[in-house]
Amino acid sequence: MNVPLAFLVVITLWSTTPLTIQWSSQDVGFLFGVTSRMILGAIFASAAVFLFRYPFLRSRKALQTYVASGVGIYVAMLFAYWGARYIPSGWISVIWGISPVMTGILATVFLNEKALTWNRLLGALVGIAGLSIIFLHSQNVGEKTLLGVGIILLGVLGQTSSAVWIKAINGNVNGLVVSAGGLLFSMPLFIITWWVFDGEWPEHVPNRAAASILYLSFFGSVVGFSAYFYLINHVEASRVSLITLVTPVTALMVGHYWNNEQITLSVVYGAALILLGLLSYEWGEKFRLKVQRKVLSS
Repeated sequence: MNVPLAFLVVITLWSTTPLTIQWSSQDVGFLFGVTSRMILGAIFASAAVFLFRYPFLRSRKALQTYVASGVGIYVAMLFAYWGARYIPSGWISVIWGISPVMTGILATVFLNEKALTWNRLLGALVGIAGLSIIFLHSQNVGEKTLLGVGIILLGVLGQTSSAVWIKAINGNVNGLVVSAGGLLFSMPLFIITWWVFDGEWPEHVPNRAAASILYLSFFGSVVGFSAYFYLINHVEASRVSLITLVTPVTALMVGHYWNNEQITLSVVYGAALILLGLLSYEWGEKFRLKVQRKVLSS
């Protein structure tokens, strides 16, 4: 796999995941949709680890990493599927776009990293302003929409907390192995949750729901994760972070054209502010230093 192809794969998968999450739950329930995806995902990811002959480490730090990954997968995916019932699919990617900002805040608090420079604080504030616009819009369309936005935010918090936890453990485990270990750990949690709160096997699984579950299980859990970590290993982090600027826009377009979702001005303004906040968060300091050098040299 080359770099352009890896970028295309990740952007395509991250853009289509929110809509396929909604489709995978239609007529079968979101708990069945997410549980079946995680079971198949664990099987596919474990098979990929075996085929690529990656070592499944069993050291203390490795096991802690699998637990941290599994907890993050459980919280993030459970709330993503739950919240997807109440909001348009394109909103999910827009809200998830603030994850770098949330990760920076958590890393500052728990890892003592100097992650919140002036440009990152500005980016966080602008991103919050964008979310506020979406919140205000959701109040106009009903309490369930507001509930959906809040639930998705909890999912983002679960994913970012897991990322910081994994970094704190510093187990140095291959990305695909972390994915497989996390899926194996979270799988029984999803099964128990489905059994307690639903427990009914659907009489019929529509073709679109079944195809979406398979798509998310294999491409989302194995192909997408492998392509993402390929980019992490072969491209500087600043270029990889461009994905978070592209996918909110493309996910909105996918939801609009494939699911007839309306893109209102409030959502456009909110998404634009979130993207602007991410630009400040990722490149604000470099831009300031570049301007400062030009001023000093003139």
